[in-house]
Amino acid sequence: MRRLAASPFASLLNALVIGIALALPLGGYVLLANLQQFARGLATDGQISVFLAPEASKSDIAEIDRRLRGTPGAARVEFVGREQALAGLKRAPGMAEVMATLRDNPLPDAFVVTLAASEPELSRRLEQEIKGFPRVAHVQADSAWVQRVSGLLRFGRTAVALMATLLSFALVAVTFNTIRLQIMTQRDEIEVSKLIGATNAYIRRPFFYLGAFQGMLGGLAACVIVDLAIVVLNRDLAGLATLYGSDWILQLLGLTDGLAVLAFAAALGWLGTFVSVSKHLYKIEPR
Repeated sequence: MRRLAASPFASLLNALVIGIALALPLGGYVLLANLQQFARGLATDGQISVFLAPEASKSDIAEIDRRLRGTPGAARVEFVGREQALAGLKRAPGMAEVMATLRDNPLPDAFVVTLAASEPELSRRLEQEIKGFPRVAHVQADSAWVQRVSGLLRFGRTAVALMATLLSFALVAVTFNTIRLQIMTQRDEIEVSKLIGATNAYIRRPFFYLGAFQGMLGGLAACVIVDLAIVVLNRDLAGLATLYGSDWILQLLGLTDGLAVLAFAAALGWLGTFVSVSKHLYKIEPR
């Protein structure tokens, strides 16, 4: 603490540099966690929509209904007639005028199949199987977009991990240089300490405290930066979500995640100190 207080501006500047560098991957992590939670909220039961051909007769519909209900993995089967679908579409905002201009009903009869489990493999298997049914024009897995979102989230997590790894090396380098300067500044004091019998382990201990504490300050700065950014983004996001009938907003960094960031930043500071002390402290000997 004495060393930090001796040069408060430089210490705060180092902590801010560490905080900004940590805020980049941390912000990516928080954003991905929020998007993943949002996707989970939308991906309830997996469903498959089965659209019938226009020439499908009542007997064809009854046969398809029987086969769908007997298909393993189908938990519920609901028939949506073309007139029922048209009525539902007319109730949608702005669609009544559009549908009034049409002479004939363009919508097909359809079935909505709810899967017994929201598993991609089950959805793909049933989709391929139902496509082979007679009088079936098109089959659409409603959870396909969720799978695409999951793929994008996996890509995002990998990108954030790579960014965090690269910036971790940069933070170790920042701490390394800071401790090196501290050692050079206190060279005379270190020589006197060694002259009166102080061991390297005793002399290096305050530097470890300094590096870890500086890293922790940087981690705290990163948490503050990310939370402030989320608060600013939520002001615009709340208005956008309202337009889509949702109240979803980005969640702030949790306590557990915040403590993990502080511990991780302190560990990086300790590592940078260890490398710097190992390289420079042991070279100093009393003259």
